[in-house]
Amino acid sequence: MEKFMTPLLLLLCLPLALAGHDYGQALSKSILFFEAQRSGYLPHNQRVTWRANSGLNDGKASGVDLVGGYYDAGDNVKFGLPMAFTVTMMSWSIIEYGKQMAASGELGHAMNAIKWGTDYFIKAHPQPNVLYGEVGDGNTDHNCWQRPEDMTTDRRAYKIDPSNPGSDLAGETAAAMAAASIVFRHSDPAYSSELLRHAYQLFDFADKYRGKYDGSITVAQKYYRSISGYNDELLWAAAWLYQASGNQHYLDYLGKNGDSMGGTGWGMTEFGWDVKYPGVQTLVAKFLMQGKAGHYAPVFERYQQKAEYFMCSCLGKGSRNVQKTPGGLIFRQRWNNMQFVTSASFLATVYSDYLASAGRDLKCSAGNVAPAELLGFAKSQVDYILGDNPRATSYMVGYGNNYPQRVHHRASSIVSIKVNPSFVSCRGGYATWFSSKGSDPNLLVGAVVGGPDAYDNFGDRRDNYEQTEPATYNNAPILGILARLNAGHGGYNQLLPVIVPAATPVVTKPSPAPKPKTIPPTKPKTTPAPASSSGAIAIQQKLTTSWISNGKRYYRYSTIVTNKSAKTLKNLKLSISKLYGPLWGLTNLGNAYGFPSWLNNLPAGKSLEFVYIHTANAADVSVSAYTLA
Repeated sequence: MEKFMTPLLLLLCLPLALAGHDYGQALSKSILFFEAQRSGYLPHNQRVTWRANSGLNDGKASGVDLVGGYYDAGDNVKFGLPMAFTVTMMSWSIIEYGKQMAASGELGHAMNAIKWGTDYFIKAHPQPNVLYGEVGDGNTDHNCWQRPEDMTTDRRAYKIDPSNPGSDLAGETAAAMAAASIVFRHSDPAYSSELLRHAYQLFDFADKYRGKYDGSITVAQKYYRSISGYNDELLWAAAWLYQASGNQHYLDYLGKNGDSMGGTGWGMTEFGWDVKYPGVQTLVAKFLMQGKAGHYAPVFERYQQKAEYFMCSCLGKGSRNVQKTPGGLIFRQRWNNMQFVTSASFLATVYSDYLASAGRDLKCSAGNVAPAELLGFAKSQVDYILGDNPRATSYMVGYGNNYPQRVHHRASSIVSIKVNPSFVSCRGGYATWFSSKGSDPNLLVGAVVGGPDAYDNFGDRRDNYEQTEPATYNNAPILGILARLNAGHGGYNQLLPVIVPAATPVVTKPSPAPKPKTIPPTKPKTTPAPASSSGAIAIQQKLTTSWISNGKRYYRYSTIVTNKSAKTLKNLKLSISKLYGPLWGLTNLGNAYGFPSWLNNLPAGKSLEFVYIHTANAADVSVSAYTLA
């Protein structure tokens, strides 16, 4: 009897084995991690209950309220540059995949995580040309192993101002405020308007008083040194301000400064809290594909070439490819390598959707690559993080059955103050808790740790900070990827205007934020429309309607394809270029478009119609192949 039952059991278990990862669960956990990183007065709906209020005197000695914000990693310092990058990437995740987060019930939590950061940035920016960029000192903090609730370390506040500039810090914070303003535009217009006002001021401050922030806040040099300088952050901030406001000034800034500030020149293989160039290049490529480049198109195409250089290097199909572990993980450095994995994977995810929306492929030195392959790469990296790796280890704490138990993180490694309120001293924490071989008393759910070495090896030890320390900027980019993977593959038109759904029903509608003054573009010429007919096939295009959304004018075009021959038209392939938006009524075949799924042929004299929407003149449509039978 057993001989016959074994195959049956295998058959029953097989679907579970092939089911893959629960991206929805991973998304929920990855957002929850941010609640464990909160500083300040914790709210009534705090879900990480082993944490309590901390840092309640932050800023007091400087005469400013700096209570709130996030601890960056496993320590208790509030570093402004990585915190701002974290908020920018969380916001970008929602901007692209907010609908998918809403469908999984996580949009409200994600927006709360962003607001925890932006509320702090508003406090940290008390004057147009003053920004507080750090609270606490890494040197004294790292000498202590204490819960945030017990901190006895120096909580001095450090700022930048015209005499002590920090264009990278102010630029990144401007980007965070601008991106977040998009997130809250629908649900809280007044707050969105306030964020955008801060973003305008911070950008002007960053651009007018130029300098690296770690030359002014020197205590940051050992921990978050600005190696790349500040030009990338200035371009990054301009891109986000254009996305948020539609203000031509910021598009001009990108167009006029792209060459001189490295946006079109730097081909990078890394994206993170320090190096923003690939992020800028990806955003500008989006503007180009949306038809917004105008006379800057040649410059924006050079940005796009560098964006694609980055994507191709990640895929291993470029002229200079990123290193990968034997298990397939991107590997850049020993210390917290995972930050580069999640950031690169996010860019690959959104760029895949931009390309698919525009109906074009990625152009690599090794040949053209379909958008789906780029998304497949991002998925492979996320799957590695979640446990598909040589060690079968999940590098997201609390996800799966085998994950790090001894995380380099003060708050999670020391018993909760709610369980044992006895004071933990600076050095006593090292003696009692840091040196413990036991598992963490508090589970740091959702934290993405530093990850394995170049050979997929990993040591689950608290003193192995290179591999077991988590960071907010590890988690921020993965939110968007997980939302995208969890939602499947339908309904992505990433080049359409961004509409982030409200997280919860709005009871009272505040007065709308003032819209920036924009001059609607002139109506495009559509006669004759760019279309190429063959002897047997006629193509006619016409503009059917237009409308303005967020200061941009959108056009809907109808295209009629008619079989003029006396035979049945089969195997039709249309070439469509200069298309910067979504298209309906045809099947995307990669390098061409064919009959829609419900149509196999076109009888003599019959026509089919397809439509598309974008912000530019009509696309170029031509016949590339067909047969008559």
